[in-house]
Amino acid sequence: MKPFKFQTTASILSEVGSTEKIGGLMQDLGCKKVAFVTDAMILKLGLADATLKGLKDAGIDVHVIDDVVADPPEAMIRAAVEEAKKEGIDGVVSVGGGSSLDTAKLIAVLAQDNVAQDLDEMYGVGMLKGGRLPLVLAPTTAGTGSEVTPISIVTTRTSEKKGVVSPTLLPDWAVLDAELTVGLPAHVTAATGIDAMVHAIEAYTTKHAKNILSDTLARQALELLGGAIRTACSDGEDRAARSDMLLGSMLAGMSFANAPVAAVHALAYPLGGHFHVPHGLSNALVLPHVLEFNMADELGASQYAEIAPIIFPELAGKSNAEICAGMVQGFKDLGPELGMKSTLKEVGVSHNDLPRLAEDAMKQSRLLVNNPREVTYDDALAIYTAAL
Repeated sequence: MKPFKFQTTASILSEVGSTEKIGGLMQDLGCKKVAFVTDAMILKLGLADATLKGLKDAGIDVHVIDDVVADPPEAMIRAAVEEAKKEGIDGVVSVGGGSSLDTAKLIAVLAQDNVAQDLDEMYGVGMLKGGRLPLVLAPTTAGTGSEVTPISIVTTRTSEKKGVVSPTLLPDWAVLDAELTVGLPAHVTAATGIDAMVHAIEAYTTKHAKNILSDTLARQALELLGGAIRTACSDGEDRAARSDMLLGSMLAGMSFANAPVAAVHALAYPLGGHFHVPHGLSNALVLPHVLEFNMADELGASQYAEIAPIIFPELAGKSNAEICAGMVQGFKDLGPELGMKSTLKEVGVSHNDLPRLAEDAMKQSRLLVNNPREVTYDDALAIYTAAL
């Protein structure tokens, strides 16, 4: 067996209604005043109420930062950090989607006293130096897995997606409360669920750092996600399905945090940066076309054949070629079945935009090197064209 390294969040609490316990967790971490990082809609929907009450009951002061937006831009993050510093916070809590969780991670690092680095100096793998403030994350969507990943994705001033990647960003606690996802619209549930599937699929087929633990988690994640996504989309009140989606998303997050993602994400990021397409939908739009491209690689095809029947049980027992073709078609059909858009045209992309998208995708070198098959500019352009 090849040697490998595996890192993840230190502690996990998975329980319906568990966000009310976050106050006690922060108290145990020695916090007296925390930044509560979320977006305005989470507050409006009341999804933060239990957490805020729990913090108050634990005697912890709270400063709410609720202006997080999708694909968090540098300027927003910098403003939030200055706000948190001014308030003198000594810990960070986030209840929200991946953008809120990613923002909270960076606030926990940058809002400390005497931070030696600027955000610009942290981009890349292992570039972050120093520690962070106590941090607890609770996702409201089953998709990003950000609560167990050492990654924060930022949209730069030039609309490029860059990542800060460091185990320092792993929180003290990940809190999985399915109550937060009850009633989530079907199209959001579908997009975030497929996003989580992409994490597991790309982790399982990555060229670098693939390991037995990530593989095991990826397979279990796909079983949970594939088994629950249709129910979660059709019945938003089904807490068992919602719990399976959250757990599957977290396991996929653990997997790809240690066996990194590849071309699907590399081609999805420019869609978010330029067209503000939600990350899960961006992944779903390019996924079948990247799969089809990668299946020309013999090893990639054999690995896809191992996991496809977990998601689409009807493919079990067929030849590898039939399984791979069925996997591509399965994902082409799944999005529309769940009420999602299925082409780039539907999100405002035109043929004239494709060269710019392909150019930006090629900048995602830290991801493309993990792909089962080498991706050139012409390949990226062809994949976008197929997805149009």
